[in-house]
Amino acid sequence: MALRSVCILGGTGFVGRHIARLLCAQGWSVRIPTRNAEKARQMLSPLPVEIVRADVHDAAQLAGLFAGMDAVINLVGILHEQRGQTFQRAHVELPRKVINAARTAGVQRLLHMSALNAATDGPSAYLRSKGEAEIAVQTSGLQTTVFRPSVIFGAGDNFLTLFAKLAKWAPLLPLARADAKFQPVWVEDVAQAFLHSLNDATSIGQRYDLCGPRVYRLRELVSYAAACRGRHPLIVPLPDAVAYLQASVMEWLPVKLMTRDNFHSMQQDNVCDCEFPFGITPAGIEDIAPQYLA
Repeated sequence: MALRSVCILGGTGFVGRHIARLLCAQGWSVRIPTRNAEKARQMLSPLPVEIVRADVHDAAQLAGLFAGMDAVINLVGILHEQRGQTFQRAHVELPRKVINAARTAGVQRLLHMSALNAATDGPSAYLRSKGEAEIAVQTSGLQTTVFRPSVIFGAGDNFLTLFAKLAKWAPLLPLARADAKFQPVWVEDVAQAFLHSLNDATSIGQRYDLCGPRVYRLRELVSYAAACRGRHPLIVPLPDAVAYLQASVMEWLPVKLMTRDNFHSMQQDNVCDCEFPFGITPAGIEDIAPQYLA
C-alpha cells in the first residue's frame, strides 16, 4: 500500500520547508508540529499543510502527532548548543522518543536526518551525538532510512549566505581551518532524496551520504560567496592554536559564528566518494548560488 501521509519534525526549518513543498506537490498529507503555530503558517504559506502546536520533546504529544500517519521524517538538529538545548537532547534523546512514539502509533516508516562523518567516536560532540542517534534509528526495528548530508546550501542557508554577509563588512577575514574540505549539497537535491526514499521501498534499511558534485576548501567557498556579492576580502588562514582560541571566544557571542566543537568537527574533511542516490544529478554551487547570493 502506498504511503500518503507524513509528519515532519523540523518541518519549519531550512530543509523541512523544501521537503514539505515537494510532498504537497505530490499530493501527500503533511503534518508539521511546532511551538509557534502562527509563525509556521507564515513561513509555510500557501502550502496546504496541517500545522499543530506541540512540544516534540513531549513523548505523549509525539504519539498523538504520529497517529494516523504513514511515515515520520525527523529533521531536528542543532549546530551549536545553547542553554536548554544540547546535542544530547536534540540528537539523541529526541530520536529515541520518536522511535518509541512511532511504535506506539503504529508507524513503521521513519526517515532520519543525520550528518556526514557522524560516528560515536567522532572528533566533536556534534558528530558523536549524531552517530549515537544513527545507531538508535538503525536498530529500532522500524523501516528506516538515514541521510548524511555534507553542508547544505540554498536560498536562506546559514552557510554561503553567512560568508557573503561577513565579506560585505569585513575587508579582512581571519579563517579557522581554511583548508578544511567540503562538498556542499543543494537543499533541493536533499529534499528530492527524501521524497524518492518515501516512494522507494529499496531504500529501507539504507544509509545515504549526500554530497554535491565538487570538493572545495573552506577558503575557496568564502572567496566565492564574497565574489558573488562583488567583494574580495583578504582571507587570512589561522594556525590551529590561534583558531582554537578564536573559537573559544566566539562561542560566547550572541550569534555563534564558530565554536570549539565546530573546530573539532572540521578536523575531518566533509566529503563523499559515492554516487548521489536515486539517480539524482546534484547541482553545483556555481549553478545555484549566484541566483540568491547576488
